[in-house]
Amino acid sequence: MSEVNIGIIDRSELFKAGLRQKLSTQPDFKLMDFNPDNELLQFIDANSIDVVLLDIDSPISKGLELSRAITKYYPNTRVIILSSYFSDEELFETLKTGAVAYIDKRISTEDLVRVIRRASRGEYPINESVNANPAIADRVIKQFQEIASMGLVKENVAAPLTNRELQILSCIANGSANKQVAHKLGISEQTIKNHVSAILRKMNANDRAHAVALAIRNQWIAVDEQ
Repeated sequence: MSEVNIGIIDRSELFKAGLRQKLSTQPDFKLMDFNPDNELLQFIDANSIDVVLLDIDSPISKGLELSRAITKYYPNTRVIILSSYFSDEELFETLKTGAVAYIDKRISTEDLVRVIRRASRGEYPINESVNANPAIADRVIKQFQEIASMGLVKENVAAPLTNRELQILSCIANGSANKQVAHKLGISEQTIKNHVSAILRKMNANDRAHAVALAIRNQWIAVDEQ
């Protein structure tokens, strides 16, 4: 079983100790914790962190900013947002950062382990949270459709896709099949299929070609010249 490097990012030493205790029973979990006030990106780089458990409670804006930075500079690191104030608004803001999951801090140990394992495999549990909330799903689609119709890309919502999804869509735009994309990015073909499904849903696209057209029009990706 491959080792999963997990970074616990929280200001509270008590909370970090509690998470370490709960997760320490998993033999393949390597647990490291860190204070978000320090150089977080250097910590992720130095320790090859696979999954980040990130507290966004204090303050929320700082946590969301950190999540956005991690997904931008380390797209292979999966961010799971932990919150004490579980709400639709936080879910919406979390989705825009590229985090793969948004969970209540009161989650059971078993469910938390399950989410971490899914995230480490390249899955997006946050999609299920959005799909279970039609109001949020409609809001996400509406916002990105408005951006597309204006031909604008706002910096804080650069695209409805994560960096990894943009990588995959760029490969598709340049003629690569799923198997070729998987080989290029070093992940499984099934993971690529999961990402493509998420891309189509997020962009409200009919198919891969439609998603590529929308992304090119909004300058989220570019097609290489032949």
